Amino acid sequence: MKKTLLAVAALCAMTSGAAMAQQQDGKWQVRVRAVNLDAANKGAAADALKLTVNDKVIPEFDISYYFTPNFAAELVLTYPQKHTVRAGGAKIGSLKHLPPTLLAQYHFTNFGAFKPYVGAGINYTRFSSVKDNGAVGAPWDVKRNSWGGALQVGFDYALDKNWSLNFDVKKVYIDTDVSVGGTSFGKFKVDPVLVGVGVGYRF
Repeated sequence: MKKTLLAVAALCAMTSGAAMAQQQDGKWQVRVRAVNLDAANKGAAADALKLTVNDKVIPEFDISYYFTPNFAAELVLTYPQKHTVRAGGAKIGSLKHLPPTLLAQYHFTNFGAFKPYVGAGINYTRFSSVKDNGAVGAPWDVKRNSWGGALQVGFDYALDKNWSLNFDVKKVYIDTDVSVGGTSFGKFKVDPVLVGVGVGYRF
């Protein structure tokens, strides 16, 4: 009986210690990342017009809230990003897009300082500042709003209680309808893969 009571007491102490360690982790986390945007450039409009937008490195900022040690929500933000638009390799103008993304995440907590996670959510993209340089011979335009899914995998590596390094990969589904001279050429799918590295602060 004494051995059983001692074992139960030891188990309770370890459980209590683990719970206190988890409680010490803050509910909020902010990260800044440098992200490489690699556009898919697919869809009916891409095929018909040989349409592309350029890849680029962009800044990214996110805010996460931890409902539990495992479950969190992340809002991913940046400022409107300008892209060069080409048809058959020739520049036909430019546009900007603003793509805030909201993700639900599951964080794995059994690997010490290494903290991997997976996420899924929704993206809204607003296209703006569409500029046509006249190279097509007829005015071209795009639909201004896009809704799509988003998938994510990544990890934080804790440096101390607050600071961490971050590596993150997202697939975001972004598309728009393209028209030239009032004639629709169908969907243009940007659908970028976003690979980012950065730092995080949890509080």
